[in-house]
Amino acid sequence: MKILADEGVDKAIVDRLRLDGNQVMYVAEMAPSISDDAVLDIANKESALLITSDKDFGELIFLQRRTAQGVLLLRLAGLSNLRKAEIVSLTVKEHANELIQSFTVVSPGMIRIRSKLQ
Repeated sequence: MKILADEGVDKAIVDRLRLDGNQVMYVAEMAPSISDDAVLDIANKESALLITSDKDFGELIFLQRRTAQGVLLLRLAGLSNLRKAEIVSLTVKEHANELIQSFTVVSPGMIRIRSKLQ
């Protein structure tokens, strides 16, 4: 799967997703400190699922009506980086088709998928 990981996503998650065979671009490696609008533009241009821990993307998608290939919002504070990476890896593997065109929130023990962003 083609993925854009926002700058705030733990490197362990990026590494795990790459190890799983996903094509992962990482804002921290590409263009640190760019705006959320610019991050969303890159994700759309690349037709990539955006993975972020920044709740501001909910405002961009739902209030400002920006389009997105798909957004995976991580709410995994308090977990180890290894556990976060395991949860995200499993989510991408098990729900890959559902994540496209959806706004998904992942928290410990729960996945909420809001379909059809377009």
